[in-house]
Amino acid sequence: MIRLSALGIGKKAIIRSFEEDDIYLKLMEMGCVPGEMVEVQKIALFGDPISISVAGYHLSLRKKEADHIWVEEILEKQTSLY
Repeated sequence: MIRLSALGIGKKAIIRSFEEDDIYLKLMEMGCVPGEMVEVQKIALFGDPISISVAGYHLSLRKKEADHIWVEEILEKQTSLY
């Protein structure tokens, strides 16, 4: 598992857990719930904020908030040309 803030642009992951309880409710209200798929859409020049797609809509999170979300990256299948 990695932090959401470490996920690269275009990468998808499943939300697994939260590090801090005080931010937990805020993130849940925004659709960031364990088991939900998230995709990183954009990252600002200096890494803050991070634009993600979750629960069918786009959301911008501060890097500080994304640091508290643990995700499991979904690895894309590689296809062979042979």
